[in-house]
Amino acid sequence: MRRAIAPAHLRTVGPYSPAVQAGDLLFISGQIPLDMEGGKLVEGPVEVQTRRCMENLKAVLAAAGASLKDLVKVTIFLVDMKDFDAVNRVYGEFFDLEPPARSCVQVSALPRGARIEIEAVAYRP
Repeated sequence: MRRAIAPAHLRTVGPYSPAVQAGDLLFISGQIPLDMEGGKLVEGPVEVQTRRCMENLKAVLAAAGASLKDLVKVTIFLVDMKDFDAVNRVYGEFFDLEPPARSCVQVSALPRGARIEIEAVAYRP
């Protein structure tokens, strides 16, 4: 079974679903630091943008009846790998002893001029 998940107050920047549940897996589209209500990019340092990405990720998970504890894999995309340590500090605040597997890659650009994007996969048996 496959179903799209879309929190009512989350705006996307294109023709895609914020998340799709396929069986026990929830595939969450990349979250850039958009203000969920106004759909505008959150300005500020990468720490502020990281926190907004994580809050958006939490909102998508909640709409699917899941939480950060259900994540099994996260991929972080950064425009500048020099931001890695700052992103790591903020990201770490959202997890306790068992964070999900994770990759972090540098890309040349992200939608709307964001400095960071975070996508994830969750497991919901």
